Amino acid sequence: MAQASQAIIGDSEFDRDTTATRREEGVYDIDLSAGWTITGAVNGGYLLAVLGRALADALPHDDPFTISAHYLTASRPGPAVVRTAVVRTGRTLSTGQASLFQYDDEGREVERIRVLASYGDLDTLPDDVRTTAKSPAIPPIEQCFGSEDAPGPVPGGSALVDRLLLKLDPATLGWALGAPSGKGEMRAWFGLADGRDADPFSLLLAVDALPPTAFELGMTGWVPTVELTVHVRCRPAPGPLRVAIVTRNLAGGFLEEDAEVWDSADRLVAQSRQLARVRLSD
Repeated sequence: MAQASQAIIGDSEFDRDTTATRREEGVYDIDLSAGWTITGAVNGGYLLAVLGRALADALPHDDPFTISAHYLTASRPGPAVVRTAVVRTGRTLSTGQASLFQYDDEGREVERIRVLASYGDLDTLPDDVRTTAKSPAIPPIEQCFGSEDAPGPVPGGSALVDRLLLKLDPATLGWALGAPSGKGEMRAWFGLADGRDADPFSLLLAVDALPPTAFELGMTGWVPTVELTVHVRCRPAPGPLRVAIVTRNLAGGFLEEDAEVWDSADRLVAQSRQLARVRLSD
């Protein structure tokens, strides 16, 4: 049996499912795919990639440098409209905003997400790097665990994990064994299951694709994102990524997650922070 060819950037399921069709200037149509849901909820990183691509079409620069999203209402698979606006354009950076809308059961238009972003050209950045950041110490990928190693399917279903190469560090898997560590940490190898290499838009997915750090704090259930900001620092090299996420403060039913994404060349290619809501035990 012939082996399926590896997907490439620009020709993959992720590219097709995150690309909206321009209806007119500043207005785009898309069907949000059910393939990027987990327990029925559309993944926030996938949604950010949808808006990120629309802004890349609307702005004179191609690469997201920083993008901040506020998640206003829960998105669902199906038709959606993205509206963009150019805020400012310059030689090295351009800034725009975008919102994604869907219709509710009564036929009223509802805003799901609103983002503000600045774009540039990652290939023009200087090579000078001065950092104290250290890449995460994750065991080799063959010593980490994915959904195929779980004793049973994810409750409620998870189409998202079928589209990912996601191998979790055993040190952050206590929650799956009924013995969470109490540390707000999650680490994993990350890629797309079809072999497509990472690019700036898949980095927007990577920062929000791991299980919530709340699981290792002993929390269960959905952890919806309130706000998510991503900084893309450079274009990632081919090969799987390493993602490390940490939470240091859970208070008042909210927690922050700080994520770092490292590429196969051991470079810090993306950073993010999000505020999320957690369901506290009664």
